[in-house]
Amino acid sequence: MTPPRPRRDKGLVRPYVVTEGRAHPTRNTLDIVTLVTAVNNRHLHGLSPEKRGVMELCRGGALSVAEVAGHLTLPMSVTKVLLSDLIDSGHVVARPPVPKAQLPDARLLQEVLDGLRSRF
Repeated sequence: MTPPRPRRDKGLVRPYVVTEGRAHPTRNTLDIVTLVTAVNNRHLHGLSPEKRGVMELCRGGALSVAEVAGHLTLPMSVTKVLLSDLIDSGHVVARPPVPKAQLPDARLLQEVLDGLRSRF
């Protein structure tokens, strides 16, 4: 007697279905650290369950693309397609992350220190 065949994992077809057959987002500006925020006055009529999930997540504040993918347990490529659709429809706003502050030049700090010392 042969052992039963393992069932196919539902996740094998799901990303294709979730993205409506698309493999690439409509915009190539989304990085894993891009921050996305939901626009609160947009209706959720006609959105897929995954897109509604993105909207619910992003209503609490800005999340990175990586965080959205992690919360929804979707691949990064699928998350980028969903987010680009929501950006195109005006449901989500994206912005680049806040850059790290650069350290000031040591010479400038020395001049400030010297100026303070001369006053006191």
